[in-house]
Amino acid sequence: QVQLVESGGGLVQAGGSLRLSCAGSGTIFSIYALGWYRQAPGNQRELVAAITSAGNTNYADSVKGRFTISRDNRKNTVYLQMNSLKPEDTAVYYCNLPTSRNTYWGQGTQVTVSS
Repeated sequence: QVQLVESGGGLVQAGGSLRLSCAGSGTIFSIYALGWYRQAPGNQRELVAAITSAGNTNYADSVKGRFTISRDNRKNTVYLQMNSLKPEDTAVYYCNLPTSRNTYWGQGTQVTVSS
């Protein structure tokens, strides 16, 4: 059974930084692309960043230059380093692992950026 567990969220002032982690289990982590999504109240869930099995990355325009996604396949973990945080980054952040059979989500971690 695939499980994803996020951690690292919290309350931070605008301009601050946080690093989110997502630890996976139950599958061969290294062969899959991974993503970070976020959902703010009243909004749809949106893609923030993604990383392929080869390490290629892409980002939402709103976070380019501020956020960095990375992965450590030895630890079955994907990270999201978030710098220069803004109040509009406030959301629940979810880790995502899509396979050919299913799409897996973590439980989410709350990020709140105060102005």
